[in-house]
Amino acid sequence: MNKEHSNFSKSVMITNELGLHARAAAKIARLAMQAEKIIWIIKDDEKVDASSIIDILTLGCSKGTMIKITTDNESDIDVLNDIVMLVEKGFGE
Repeated sequence: MNKEHSNFSKSVMITNELGLHARAAAKIARLAMQAEKIIWIIKDDEKVDASSIIDILTLGCSKGTMIKITTDNESDIDVLNDIVMLVEKGFGE
C-alpha cells in the first residue's frame, strides 16, 4: 500500500461562542505551519489549507459547525491532534 495516499482525519465541532474567528484561525494556522505537509480543514465540500488564516475564515464556521481536519502525512498526526484539541477546548476562550 502506498502511504502517500493514506488519509488521516478527525471530525470536530466548533464549540466556542464566537465560532472560528480571526484569533482562533491564527491559533490553528500557527499549529498547522509546524506540519511537514499541508493540514486541511474541510467543511461540507470546501477544503482549505489550515496554515492560511484567510482560507480558514472563508469557511464561515459558527458555533456548532462540524469540520474535518485532515492530512496525508502520517508524521503530521501530532499536529492534527493538537489542532483538534485546540478546537475542542474552544480555542482557550
